[in-house]
Amino acid sequence: MEQVILVDRSNHEIGLMEKQEAHVKGLLHRAFSVFIFNEKNELLLQQRAFEKYHSGGLWTNTCCSHPRKNESILAAAKRRLVEEMGFVAPVSEIFEFIYEAKLDNGLTEHEYDHVLIGRYNQEPKPNPDEVANWKYIDLTSLKKDMKENRENYTVWFLEIFDRVEEHLLKHMV
Repeated sequence: MEQVILVDRSNHEIGLMEKQEAHVKGLLHRAFSVFIFNEKNELLLQQRAFEKYHSGGLWTNTCCSHPRKNESILAAAKRRLVEEMGFVAPVSEIFEFIYEAKLDNGLTEHEYDHVLIGRYNQEPKPNPDEVANWKYIDLTSLKKDMKENRENYTVWFLEIFDRVEEHLLKHMV
């Protein structure tokens, strides 16, 4: 039984709860979202496996999940990159924020989300239980598609993308 770490709005741990129950109740919990870029500054997207318990078949950032009890965000992000996408890459946290959104099946995402970026230039070897498809895409094409086909993307990806792009623009040399 996978658990999530419940937190307050200051990211202080207040307990543990089974993942599905936390999403049913819409309780704030710790999460992370990883954005991997290649040397051409294309973002590695994944299409979630169609069998996932929510947002199946939707396109999203490279990987995301929840840290385990006593697991750092960096360790959790590296673990899930391997579990979902089949590779190891250095990542660093760029910001954190809270969001709440209703999902397609009556569940609620209410997350204190740590957003990380990293670099990787090879093809991933995704786990088919997690990922239906993947692609590297340039940000101009991605923004156009997100505008025209918003329903094809996860709610959290739509929430985070502009902030990630803003961070990249501020920190490009």
